[in-house]
Amino acid sequence: MSLRFLTAGESHGPSLTTILDGIPAGLSLTPDIINKELARRQQGYGSGGRMKIEKDTVQILGGVMGGETTGAPLALLVQNDDHVKWKGKAIEPMTAPRPGHADLTGAVKYGYKDLRPALERASARETTMRVAAGAVCKHFLAQFGIIVGGYVSSIGEVSADFRDMPYEERFTRAEESDVRCPIESSAEKMRAEIEKTIHGKNTLGGVLEIVALNLPVGLGSFVQWDRRLEAKLAMAIMSVQAIKGVEVGDAFENAKRIGTEAHDPIQLPITNHQLQRSTNRAGGTEGGVSNGQPIVIRAAMKPIATTLVPQQTVDLALGENAPTKYERSDFCPVPRAVPILEAMVAFVLADALLEKLGGDSMNEMKPRFEVLRKATLEGLPMDNIPHIFWE
Repeated sequence: MSLRFLTAGESHGPSLTTILDGIPAGLSLTPDIINKELARRQQGYGSGGRMKIEKDTVQILGGVMGGETTGAPLALLVQNDDHVKWKGKAIEPMTAPRPGHADLTGAVKYGYKDLRPALERASARETTMRVAAGAVCKHFLAQFGIIVGGYVSSIGEVSADFRDMPYEERFTRAEESDVRCPIESSAEKMRAEIEKTIHGKNTLGGVLEIVALNLPVGLGSFVQWDRRLEAKLAMAIMSVQAIKGVEVGDAFENAKRIGTEAHDPIQLPITNHQLQRSTNRAGGTEGGVSNGQPIVIRAAMKPIATTLVPQQTVDLALGENAPTKYERSDFCPVPRAVPILEAMVAFVLADALLEKLGGDSMNEMKPRFEVLRKATLEGLPMDNIPHIFWE
């Protein structure tokens, strides 16, 4: 089984939609489960005026009957409340592309006579439906005890150190913070940095961490390049607007270390036969396969392209140098990006789990999950004899 979704709709169009195909039958699902995640996406210090207009709620148009998924594609829709201000009205031409946005590349690729079609589809407003699809995936994973959460690690020059804090505590504390940082002292400095940026009429980026807990060993594969789990995760993270970098585990720090300091030693405790590790520098994957450790992903989000302070560009209609014109946007989207990245990670992991388990219904999948091979001596019988692998 392969999980897939497509989104459609424009930032200021009538609505946004997604079709999520591949969710098995028998998963209990209500709009409230999705709406909770949509509300999280709209919360965060440094967000722009659009979040005061939109109150996103989902309509489930297909794939659910009697409160349970049927195995058919899920059709989800969110109305754009701001559309009423645009419907039937002539829109001022947009002819000066913003550096860092899809305005210029979109016009070249699709031959637009106005830059707005690129803005409307490339906008992060599209992530509304990613979060909706991801909410279903998170709910599916939760049926197997798998948790996906996230938090902000840094904003601008301000970083937080939470190395000794358990992951689930990080998730909880992040949701109590309007900048989604688990450390309040660091959160205060982040707010001050955002406030300074707002007064300076500029934008600010940062680093987010997304973590998945309680995954079984064996998701993904090394047998083909496009089945490697970290490759799929990296693609999903990099597909989110303004994300320009990603690492799994301690990737960039590991590049500075020698081999014996970069990996996670495997140990056999005295009390049981469960193979264990004292570190997680690999970030939960080895050879493209989940190894049972927490999946840890860090993503670098650039300051977004729309700034109140004009940037140098060219007015394509006039054929001369000109400043950019401001389009309503966030000053710092980093806190709001946490549920978006969670959604994309949840989608990839749900797809990988579906591939591992097979089946068309939750009733088929749950027993299969319970008997998955584990990293124990009993689960890894070795005959300990020479083998001739090639004749």
